Amino acid sequence: MLEIKRATPEDAQVAFDIRLQAIRSQCIGAYTREQMMRWTQGKAEDGYSALMDKLFYVGSVEGQPVVTGMLDLDNNEVGALFVLPEFTGRGYGKAMLDHLEHVARGLQVETVVLDATLNAASFYRACGYVGDEEATYHSPSGLALACVPMTKRLNH
Repeated sequence: MLEIKRATPEDAQVAFDIRLQAIRSQCIGAYTREQMMRWTQGKAEDGYSALMDKLFYVGSVEGQPVVTGMLDLDNNEVGALFVLPEFTGRGYGKAMLDHLEHVARGLQVETVVLDATLNAASFYRACGYVGDEEATYHSPSGLALACVPMTKRLNH
């Protein structure tokens, strides 16, 4: 069973590692190897750890962290939804997304947004998100990646 808890600063490296593994295994074909390597370079201390101050969550199965997700209230944005490769397809990403939406509803957020990676857009559509137009996501590290901006109106 998946247990979701609020991340602490001590979870930054684990969250960073889940992100790295997820990007490098699940984005093959959607992005070039060079883009994926640039996207995942660095260390948690290079800025990723600062995300732990937001509504950042880690989901664990039998004590092993397997999924992350974040709600950025500055933009009502869902982000950092990453699942360890060996745990994909088991509903953990959907469970984390449901958790983030529940938190957003509790905070009276009416609509959430996200920038879906090209490989994840169909997952988000299946979860009720709307958006088809490709755009360019500019990462804090300066990398430009194709994405699909999406929105979902939350029912209260």
